[in-house]
Amino acid sequence: MAKRFGGKFSPDAKGETSSAPVIRAPGASSNLLFIPAIILVFTSLNDGPQTLVLALIGGAVLTLAAWLLREGLQAEAAYHARKVARRPALPRKMLASALTGIGAAIAAYTGESGLLGSCLYGIAALGLHVAAFGIDPLTDKRMEGIDTRQQDRVAKVVNEAQNYLDVMQSQIASLGDRKLERRVEDFQDVAQKMIRTVEEDPRDLTGARKFLGVYLMGARDATIKFVDLYARNRDPEARANYAALLDDLEENFASKTDKMLLDDRSDMDIEINVLRDRLQREGVSLNNKGS
Repeated sequence: MAKRFGGKFSPDAKGETSSAPVIRAPGASSNLLFIPAIILVFTSLNDGPQTLVLALIGGAVLTLAAWLLREGLQAEAAYHARKVARRPALPRKMLASALTGIGAAIAAYTGESGLLGSCLYGIAALGLHVAAFGIDPLTDKRMEGIDTRQQDRVAKVVNEAQNYLDVMQSQIASLGDRKLERRVEDFQDVAQKMIRTVEEDPRDLTGARKFLGVYLMGARDATIKFVDLYARNRDPEARANYAALLDDLEENFASKTDKMLLDDRSDMDIEINVLRDRLQREGVSLNNKGS
């Protein structure tokens, strides 16, 4: 989820820094890779129909590679931001590297490099692409002591919850109302705290599933309807009702998350007391440190 720029010295700042994991957008370096395709096509306009067709094919391949790279970087950022995550189903960065090599080979062939030289250029481009951007994550991120089935359930619920939040954010952004965007982002921060709590202890999934599934899906649907209505007539009553909905959701999410954290602390205290009693029954003194 994209986060707003700002800090404690920004306008409307609250003097605090959000602890939500930041998923960084791809850097300018990935967007620059859309440029070679344009250059290739324009420099081939006067070189005859065969060269132009090859340039168009090469440009399409390079454009697809740049798009896959950008998507792959976004998927990788989301993967690293989460404690429990599945590896990307489609290795976009690796496909982008392969397509970049193919596109570079086609581009070189439109010149005077010949077949062998073009292949060498393609191999070099592929290698440089991998060196610059790396490869996709190849393993799932899991937590020790939690079975695979439970972690898969957590990953699925978290992905769905993140999708609901992303839709809310993109819908509100279409209105161009910064104050309303910040209000939605505040709610998203609270929802992200619940997501992180579930990721850190998948046992909390049962209690949070309705919030991260049914409630967030309802919030997404309400946001879509609100944006459709507010974009037409800027009805202040509709805006007030939507803000009230966000207030209720934020209060309930925060309360539930605090309860989950309190229950986790109670469970930990019980386990410590049980362990202490068992050690004492075994004749192990807990008062003599270092013995």
